[in-house]
Amino acid sequence: MDLQPQRHILIVYPHPDDEAFSIAGTIAYYTKKMNTPVTYACLTLGEMGRNLGNPPFATRESLPEIRRKELVAAAEAMGIQDLRMLGLRDKTIEFEDDEKMVKLMEGLIEELMPSLIFTFLPGFAVHPDHEATARAVVEAVRRMPQAARPQILGCAFANDTIEKNGEPHIVYDIHEMKMDKVKALQAHISQTGWMMQETEKRIDDGAPMSESWLNVEKFYIIDPDKYAK
Repeated sequence: MDLQPQRHILIVYPHPDDEAFSIAGTIAYYTKKMNTPVTYACLTLGEMGRNLGNPPFATRESLPEIRRKELVAAAEAMGIQDLRMLGLRDKTIEFEDDEKMVKLMEGLIEELMPSLIFTFLPGFAVHPDHEATARAVVEAVRRMPQAARPQILGCAFANDTIEKNGEPHIVYDIHEMKMDKVKALQAHISQTGWMMQETEKRIDDGAPMSESWLNVEKFYIIDPDKYAK
């Protein structure tokens, strides 16, 4: 695990559980092994999530509060002490005013002065809320003087990501923090129930957890100038 020391890390994702799938192992290493301060700005409570538990234990009315508690538990599993819930509505981020979103990101960056930001890779994040979030983060950093810009690392999930971008620039071996990632995923049980039941069964049976997404986390270095409007 060759992580570079950071002054402060800012994570910006739109939904609870985005972080668990994307960066949980990396962040757990930073918080628990390197004592790096981390702020997670989660834009929504994921209240429009498709899953209501497996078997169902939530309703449309109860899901927002359930997902809020799950998000708190996931942050605790990763060692994040500064969790910000920004209160936007799930599945509407793409319709928010672009300038409003950029200003929101600028405010976070100005307050925290992070040296590293994690978000999604624009154009390859699949979900419209993911894309809108990434655009706002990248534009906010692009407007900064180059010498003051934090580095941005983006996660990508589109099927043609490697075809169009090449292999990820950074691949972190997170096997040492694998169980921290599993705990973060378990925290979001309303959305990850079936998947985690299968994973936990393999652990209980003593089978090696060889799934690559539990052993490595991959990121693209984002050049903000590439996305100039």
